[in-house]
Amino acid sequence: MAKVTVRYWAAAKAAAGVAEEPYEADTLAEALDAVRGRHPGELTRVLLRCSFLVDGDPVGTRGHETVRLADGGTVEVLPPFAGG
Repeated sequence: MAKVTVRYWAAAKAAAGVAEEPYEADTLAEALDAVRGRHPGELTRVLLRCSFLVDGDPVGTRGHETVRLADGGTVEVLPPFAGG
């Protein structure tokens, strides 16, 4: 399993109660499952509206189960931002 850091921004950070935390997962889907397990409730709802960056690259519409994570990598959780 890859050891990754999940970083939360804006509403995701507020719902998680932390700015970042470590997880072990091989895919983005596994990491997000672990996040939902650790933070049931509001963060689970916020994740439905989020986009994700893995090591700085946008995930876009790719299936989360197809996005491999690298050891030491970073997953950025980005809720929609208001304003412009």
